[in-house]
Amino acid sequence: MASPMETVRIDRWLSAARIYKSRTLATDACVGGHVRVNGNPVRASHAVKVGDRVEALAPRGPVVLDIAGLAEKRLSPPAARELYEDHSPPPPPREERIAVRPRGSGRPTKAERRALERARYR
Repeated sequence: MASPMETVRIDRWLSAARIYKSRTLATDACVGGHVRVNGNPVRASHAVKVGDRVEALAPRGPVVLDIAGLAEKRLSPPAARELYEDHSPPPPPREERIAVRPRGSGRPTKAERRALERARYR
């Protein structure tokens, strides 16, 4: 049998590495099929080891990680970043917001309305 720190449950590791805010959220992601290890969907009890590739749909977007270290307890953010190598795709570019009027500023004037239409239909 493997020694205790050769493998760790995937839900514990995802929480310790701060991919999810809590172990419960990590477990729910595994149950929902949002976590894959080496390309295969896994349950929360799946044991991971150093060198495994984890693909997860995290709250901030999809992440692709190679496990570089193991931990069962939640670590500080700098220490947690040392548990993995991040191979995630870059986030999509943010869309520019069209002209937003402050609430309560009333009905737009004719000039403001034309400016809004020009910005909207460019």
